[in-house]
Amino acid sequence: MVQIWLVELLKGTGKLFLHPVLYYLVFLAGILGVMRVKRERKNFHIRAHDAYFELRQVFPRGLLIGLVLSIIVIAAGITVPFTAVLLIAGFTLLWSLTTNIRLMSPAYTVGAAFFTMIVLAENNWTIPLLSGAFDSISDKVYPSVVVVLGLLLIAEGILIFKNGSKGTSPKVTKSKRGQSVGAHEVKRLWLLPVFLLIPGNVLQLPFDWWPVFHLGADKYSLILVPIAVGFHQQIKGTLPVEAIQLHGRRVIVLGAFITLISVAGYWYPLISIVAAALAVIGRESLALLAYMKDDSRPPYFSKRNQGVMIIGVIPESPASKMGLQVGELITKANGVLVHDEHTFYEALQKNRAHCKLEVYDTKGEIRFVQRALYEGDHHELGVLFVQDPHKYEEKTG
Repeated sequence: MVQIWLVELLKGTGKLFLHPVLYYLVFLAGILGVMRVKRERKNFHIRAHDAYFELRQVFPRGLLIGLVLSIIVIAAGITVPFTAVLLIAGFTLLWSLTTNIRLMSPAYTVGAAFFTMIVLAENNWTIPLLSGAFDSISDKVYPSVVVVLGLLLIAEGILIFKNGSKGTSPKVTKSKRGQSVGAHEVKRLWLLPVFLLIPGNVLQLPFDWWPVFHLGADKYSLILVPIAVGFHQQIKGTLPVEAIQLHGRRVIVLGAFITLISVAGYWYPLISIVAAALAVIGRESLALLAYMKDDSRPPYFSKRNQGVMIIGVIPESPASKMGLQVGELITKANGVLVHDEHTFYEALQKNRAHCKLEVYDTKGEIRFVQRALYEGDHHELGVLFVQDPHKYEEKTG
């Protein structure tokens, strides 16, 4: 029996590399990186992170969370029809065509797949060339799909909380008064590889599962399904870390709520439909709440009368090694008061071998940072400020 399980695990893992969503996510992440670099160069004449940054975020944390989810799903005996796997992949590809990355959240992909399954089962419809894959729809409502949806929302919230604020992209936008202000944007794609139990085929379970999650099938197959998680948020009214982590916590709470009520769907199928609808509506409401709350605040990254606000720090630059952070205010450079970018760099020229800065951190506390400057260091210290986005266009035009 153990040998059969190992064979199924290997076969299920191998099927991951045959899944088009895996390669499509890699392609999309690469496109996101290239577009971000292009925009940052337009706004600041330099990019913050390299074009491969988004690509490097796709796998690492998602692999660990996917493993935990897989253990929960298999241990609880939660089975999902192969129809759902196909539909989730289809809606992932479909929603990505809208170019709105946040629509690749499990709330929208798994939610759409769940309701489509109900329609297909209700009307006995099949999709040409895939009719055999839809034979497994025996029930009009599959509560297990909604349970998986709730777990995936929890995973999405954790990814947003832990990884969403990492490497947010600075940009220049317009305030309500038409002035140039700074903002931070995050467009992130994560891959959650999750083992799912598919009813039928060759895997014989070695023990009886908890009856609540038992759908009556005697044989199962394991398949490693790549679940896409997309996230997009723009912040201009507060520090990006605070706003994104708050959003992540809210998504975790939503996922926990959906998971809890979806379990009741095994006894009352109507609750599964309500839970799936609440997942979609709740996720959309959280996105709208984050936008409205941020839009109601005055711009955080705006020009100041005294000092210059840091909107971005180039990795591995002198500014990064000095510990300068996004949202901090530089008031003096080499003992000279600064009030804009021009006076800041003029002050730096007074001593090209050493840099001493007076900085107010995000809590309003003053600190002093200094560092020797060496030949080959970034000529602009590696710090980005709010500025006219057409500045460099005029210079190079």
